[in-house]
Amino acid sequence: MCSVMGYRGAGIDIGEFEKAFAKTEKRGPDMSRTAASGDVILGFHRLAIMGLDESGMQPFCDEYGNMAVCNGELYGFRGLKSALEAKGCRFASGSGLGPVLSTRSGSDCELILPLYREYGLKMFSMLDAEFAALIYDAEKDELIAARDPFGIRPLFYGTTEDGGILFASEAKSLCPLCTQVFPFPPGHYYAGGRFVCYRDISAVKEYSRDGLEDVCANIRRLLTAGIEKRLDSDAPVGFLLSGGLDSSLVCAVAARKSASPIKTFAIGMERDAIDLKYARRVAEYIGSEHTEVFMTDSDVTEVLPEVIYATETYDITTVRASIGMYLVCRYIRANTPVRVLLTGEISDELFGYKYTDFAPNAEEFQKESEKRVRELYAYDVLRADRCISENSLEARVPFGDLAFAEYVLSIDPELKLNRYGKGKYLLRHAFEGDLLPQDILWREKAAFSDAVGHSMADILKRYAEDLYTDEEFEARCRQYTYNTPFTKESLLYRDIFERFFPGRAGLIPGFWMPNRAWKGCDVNDPSARVLANYGASGE
Repeated sequence: MCSVMGYRGAGIDIGEFEKAFAKTEKRGPDMSRTAASGDVILGFHRLAIMGLDESGMQPFCDEYGNMAVCNGELYGFRGLKSALEAKGCRFASGSGLGPVLSTRSGSDCELILPLYREYGLKMFSMLDAEFAALIYDAEKDELIAARDPFGIRPLFYGTTEDGGILFASEAKSLCPLCTQVFPFPPGHYYAGGRFVCYRDISAVKEYSRDGLEDVCANIRRLLTAGIEKRLDSDAPVGFLLSGGLDSSLVCAVAARKSASPIKTFAIGMERDAIDLKYARRVAEYIGSEHTEVFMTDSDVTEVLPEVIYATETYDITTVRASIGMYLVCRYIRANTPVRVLLTGEISDELFGYKYTDFAPNAEEFQKESEKRVRELYAYDVLRADRCISENSLEARVPFGDLAFAEYVLSIDPELKLNRYGKGKYLLRHAFEGDLLPQDILWREKAAFSDAVGHSMADILKRYAEDLYTDEEFEARCRQYTYNTPFTKESLLYRDIFERFFPGRAGLIPGFWMPNRAWKGCDVNDPSARVLANYGASGE
């Protein structure tokens, strides 16, 4: 992951800007650069993934005075580059004629300025990408910002006392400088002083008429393509493998597409780690170079403040699930050359959680899926981004492939309801065959925060229980009128969050919980363990 930051205004000097921007240098430890033009400042911390030499460093500038920074991956960028060359854009490595809009490197992100020169703001809807980009248009004297439709790449914005506006990859860079800080809405661009939605990934205009077998064939085809395109990297690639369905599919497909054994990583407690045994089974089956990382009781509690600072959240399930991911990523960075990690996030939002088995009808299932997709930026993809980027690695999310996700969301929700005796039936059926062992393909879903070891969540609950008396709990909860904590564990996370980000609780829209309006989902804990249908998930 890289880090970007941009400012337009007159009240913050470049020294203040760079001090705030330095808070995210772990996202891009390879090189940092700041550039200014008039009252606009752009900053970039680079993690070199495509085009590894210094020529791929940003901000990119052109002969017209435009500047751009982009944290992202532009899939299919070589085809885009060829199309631009055919239109007369000349790159350093190309042979076309015309103005030199970019002369730099093999970096995919160098296309941002040429694309903007050619297509303007329409470019954002053209991109097959995970990105957060800032562009300074010198001719219009305008600072433009945009974020991918899922919000896989983070971006925040805030206003300053001088009336200026700031954008940054993480809120921690903005909090010292801004009166207010907000998540940048996914699928939007900011131009001309307003936000415009260029692509709402959750909006389904018409359901597909495909039958079950055609649906599953398309799921397999599109997900395979989404995985394959994310293997393109100049830096070494690895895979987070939980042994659950989603990460196992990503790893199995990648193993078939790779010329050499892929590198997989799993983490669990020293005891009762459900995921480790299943991940080991998958790794043996697909022939990966597999590494197991273990964490202890003390690891869980000691790393907690570090995790909350990195993730900028107090949401219960996000914090729980972040601990294992954070620690395994820390191990990968310290002990391997891997710099890119493929993960299994976004599958649940598309195909269903354990609790969506309780959806009363297809319409309600679809509404819940669309809601989860719209809020992804605040939960699962936030966790993946921060745990991975804080350890100077890059995350890629195949289930977030735009073509794949749009198709899955368009499937008739009647087909997605669990009427098969097994959740995520469509995804499982799509990959029937010899890609995975049958017991993995049809394994019951287990929540990641539970499956790294049921004891982990129990450790956190006991830790919180020992910190507060019942009286202290009641009194301290009343201090928080927004997203009021409702357990001692949630109070612990909120207290730590406020220590780092006082008064910024609004960054999180609410606690991630099952739809408590549904029968069977009126629970007081986000873990699937508390649901009546958890069953064999914990085995």
